[in-house]
Amino acid sequence: MLFLILLLLQSLPTAISQQVDEAVTYMECTDGYEWDHERQHCRDINECETIPGACKGAMKCFNHYGGYLCLPRSASIITHNDVPPNNEPGAAPPPAASRQPPVLPAGGEGVGSTSCPPGYSPNQEEQCVDVDECELDIHSCQPSQECVNTEGGYNCKCPEGYQLVGTECIDINECRFRYCQHRCVNSPGSFTCQCEPGFTLGADNRSCVDVNECEMGVPCEQRCFNTYGSFLCRCEQGYELSGDGLTCQDIDECSYSNYLCHYECVNEPGRFSCVCPDGYQLLGTRICQDVNECETGQHQCAENQMCTNVYGGFRCVPQNQCQEPYVQVSDNRCLCHATTAGCQDKPASIVYRYMSITSDRSVPSDIFQIQATSIYPGAYNTFHIKAGDEQSDFYIRQINNISAMLVLAKQLTGPQDFVLDLEMVTVNPVMSYQSSSVLRLTVYVGPYSF
Repeated sequence: MLFLILLLLQSLPTAISQQVDEAVTYMECTDGYEWDHERQHCRDINECETIPGACKGAMKCFNHYGGYLCLPRSASIITHNDVPPNNEPGAAPPPAASRQPPVLPAGGEGVGSTSCPPGYSPNQEEQCVDVDECELDIHSCQPSQECVNTEGGYNCKCPEGYQLVGTECIDINECRFRYCQHRCVNSPGSFTCQCEPGFTLGADNRSCVDVNECEMGVPCEQRCFNTYGSFLCRCEQGYELSGDGLTCQDIDECSYSNYLCHYECVNEPGRFSCVCPDGYQLLGTRICQDVNECETGQHQCAENQMCTNVYGGFRCVPQNQCQEPYVQVSDNRCLCHATTAGCQDKPASIVYRYMSITSDRSVPSDIFQIQATSIYPGAYNTFHIKAGDEQSDFYIRQINNISAMLVLAKQLTGPQDFVLDLEMVTVNPVMSYQSSSVLRLTVYVGPYSF
């Protein structure tokens, strides 16, 4: 899943606003990760610490990125230590064509007078050449790992028969691939096949020599496996063996979980697929993402209208919403001059803004920020919801003298719309001056929780 934060800013003479959550962007980590507010990225969740009894019986819990493994306590675990020196974990090495030997700084008096970057050493031509840490045995790879030299450093590679899981090398259980006909014995980095009594290991060291009923036309619908004195029928992925032991029937994956798909799961022979509602598109195989009709041109707004994207669709709003005695001075901004008749008791300006939120959003939740642009000595600013919040679904939390946050107080189920007048009142007791400005925010609540 994608994680972005957009802030909507206002350009008022006395106030601007910032949108915390817009129509098509939201902050979210994929399963097995949580947001680190201090470092501003997703970090792995250690399920072995957070899930009581994650592994049962004689199994031991091993954490890795995005999940965890339950393995026998006798499993061989090798710590992976192949992060290149002087690079952040996961950083890609520079392209091979761009790797040039570092040159010693000008003005040096000899090889010994200047030091090279880590991973390099000076030669007689006063050039920094790569140090082969693997050959010199100055690496920190584990005894069972292989050291691979790189420009300016080295990598630690898992040996054959092991696979990298997170930062650990874990033995590959080749037995799960059913290489052996009878019994398979997994060993660190390898496996062996064994036969039942009365069988001998074949020339391929995998099969056991016996009468192969599968070659004699047994009625298995999909797959046949020879056994001692008999045979077994097996099915392809997505199917299960019927009660007769011969035919295969489809597995309805959709009936096993409500979380396979973002919106709707459709069972198909041997598999399943996910579909999305109108206004959304499938992202990958399971996630539904809102379609921005305003960007793709899939809207029907007129030339004098402005397209506003919302979750699951779009809205067409007039480009000029100013009503007398207000006059339009810029996009979405209306002004009422103090010298104009009827403006004395009205807000000096009205700015129109639009945003969309998902249905059933967790509360309380900060959704929109408003901020003053001009600061006058001795002036005090207060913020409040002037209109549109009859059911107290929202409230204003003032941050300081120049900014405030609109907070969602109740879970809202869409689709439904709210038009909120967010007013900032400025009072200067020294100059006996008071003015106000309004931000007219339209909040569209989408029909789904995504």
